Amino acid sequence: MIAWINFLILVIATFLTGYFYIKSVQPVALARNIGETAWRTCERYRLFSIVFMTITVINYIIVYFYPLPLPIARQFPWPWPVSLVIALVILVPALYLLVRGSKDAGIESLKPRPEHEMYGGIYEKMRHPQAVGESVTWLGIAFLLHSPFLALYSLIWLPIYYRMCRAEEKDLVLRFGPAYVDYMQRTGFLFRK
Repeated sequence: MIAWINFLILVIATFLTGYFYIKSVQPVALARNIGETAWRTCERYRLFSIVFMTITVINYIIVYFYPLPLPIARQFPWPWPVSLVIALVILVPALYLLVRGSKDAGIESLKPRPEHEMYGGIYEKMRHPQAVGESVTWLGIAFLLHSPFLALYSLIWLPIYYRMCRAEEKDLVLRFGPAYVDYMQRTGFLFRK
């Protein structure tokens, strides 16, 4: 029973993470409807997204202790140290992108601000380093927990993060206009051109 309740919460928290994050990256579009309070509203949406993301991490850990009774192996067929190495191969570059992207974006990573300018640093090489880092971090966590089920579940994050990036880009075009369109043409969406 705990396994199924946890799975339900996991699915809901995953959906709400994506939902609130997508809403949080659209302050310019929202400002057209409600004015300058849109920026604070999007900040709250981002906070909600982080809360649900944290709940999702907790759900991942609970899945380790209470796996679903499904016809799938509870653990990978190799020893856990192999999964640890795979997790590190995934997590080291993913966390680098996440941390570097957050550093280069500054406070905008948590609090959208109308006065913030376009980012530099790693953003000159790829448009969404934080999203790339976060999206594969879930797979790294799954390997760290040695769970084939979580590895499969983690694939759900790829289209969610893709949708987040597309929503953000629409708003950034509204925000920065031709400068952002030019940036999109010279910089790779998820990977370096």
